[in-house]
Amino acid sequence: MLDIVVCVSGGGTNLQAIIDRIKAGEIRDVRIAAVISNNYGVKALERAADAGIEAKVVSPKDFENRALFNEALLETVKAFKPGLVVLAGFLVNIPEAFVREYKGRIINIHPSLIPSFCGVGYYGLKVHKAVLERGVKVTGATAHFVDEGTDTGPIILQKAVNVMDGDTPEVLQRRVMEQAEWEILPKAISLFAQGKLEIKDGKVLINE
Repeated sequence: MLDIVVCVSGGGTNLQAIIDRIKAGEIRDVRIAAVISNNYGVKALERAADAGIEAKVVSPKDFENRALFNEALLETVKAFKPGLVVLAGFLVNIPEAFVREYKGRIINIHPSLIPSFCGVGYYGLKVHKAVLERGVKVTGATAHFVDEGTDTGPIILQKAVNVMDGDTPEVLQRRVMEQAEWEILPKAISLFAQGKLEIKDGKVLINE
């Protein structure tokens, strides 16, 4: 059984997708040991409670400086002894000590086809606004391992989503979530749990 910790900042729709896929048996031998948020009062915490999953809030507002917050975040995660950490809409810069501790065991979902529309400043609706402003015809989502950079880790899975005439950032965001994020993040977790992911020369090999 693989214990995972899911880190979230807001609504937790990707968290819900993971919960649902585990319940449906599509993700096997995986248990969500805890949900950790950097914000109080968010919907993701309700989703965790409804599913009977322990939830913790580690907010930077509760600490004198970022270093203390980073230390508390890592210690909170470590307490649950996860085999995998899943960043599911977690709008926090992951500190290097955290990455070192869970090297090859942290995955993130990003709402674009990396390397497009990623890196510093590209998160949430900002990604979809940039996509529409650039006028691209195809966007999507990427599940990737986390390294010391921002959205620079080895790519696990990607799925494309068409941009439609008349899309707003909010409409496009919803389509990317429904058609891509909620599909590839659970699949990436499942592949990891089955031992089918291998990082070689900076790239991910899927050993089916």
